[in-house]
Amino acid sequence: MRRCVRWAMIAALVVPAAPAWSQTAGPLEREMERVAKVAGGRSGACAIHLESGRKSCFNAGWRFPMASTFKVPVAVELLSRVDAGKLDLARMVDIQAGDLHPGSGTLTYEFNHPGVSLSVRNLLELMLRISDNSAADLLLRLAGGADGVNARMRQLGVEGIQVDRPTNQLIEDFRAEPRRFPLDLRDTATPEGMTQLLVKIWRKEALKPETTELLLDIMRRCETGAARIKGLLPAGTEVAHKTGTMGGTVNDVGIVTLPDGTHAAMAVFVAASEAPEADRERGIAEVARAVHDYFLFVR
Repeated sequence: MRRCVRWAMIAALVVPAAPAWSQTAGPLEREMERVAKVAGGRSGACAIHLESGRKSCFNAGWRFPMASTFKVPVAVELLSRVDAGKLDLARMVDIQAGDLHPGSGTLTYEFNHPGVSLSVRNLLELMLRISDNSAADLLLRLAGGADGVNARMRQLGVEGIQVDRPTNQLIEDFRAEPRRFPLDLRDTATPEGMTQLLVKIWRKEALKPETTELLLDIMRRCETGAARIKGLLPAGTEVAHKTGTMGGTVNDVGIVTLPDGTHAAMAVFVAASEAPEADRERGIAEVARAVHDYFLFVR
């Protein structure tokens, strides 16, 4: 109730304006930045109400390590190849010993012997739903590598997303110099760039309707990051999202369905934080709740 009263008071001070991608809602922007401080380190976020075009961001042009959120642009390029008839979701991919890498996921832990084949569709599920790194590297290869993904981002007009390395190389580099990781411009994204990509996905500008729904369906079933974007939202809120975690980096990006049936796309990044992971996740959750309440109660 107190959240509703707070935003009702803010609403009285807001002068409505025509929806536009460049419009920034000042009160929400300030609230997002305030509540994110609990995460420590440096943070940035961007949110857009998809039906009205209202937008609010802070530090939206800063580059943050994507960690596993890079799997969203990989999925977009992979599925664009499916749309173009260059790749079949039913294609079976042989899993070799050299394809299994450290990190979260099932492949390395459960299928660590030769003789396993999985379809592209199943690898996509593993990559997005449980953030399997080995599946991600196999799909990155099928998507034309980093160059293929980056070319697709340019074609879509999405700026601020840069993929450079497969996850096995990313993890090796992180382990070699963990303190330099937040300063490395490779495999980074801006909150605004990632949100732009989410908007294009939702508007079906990135993929055909069938592959768009496939992507969003898997992201709705994401099993990681329950305490991040979802953490403070009302029970049962539908969230199609993808998380990323590495060292002091904790991220979550996704599309939230609001109680009135409208939607908010958002990207929340935290980097170089020495705070407990619970605090970093709480910062993301607080930002997501502020976005949820503002876009729901402020018109």
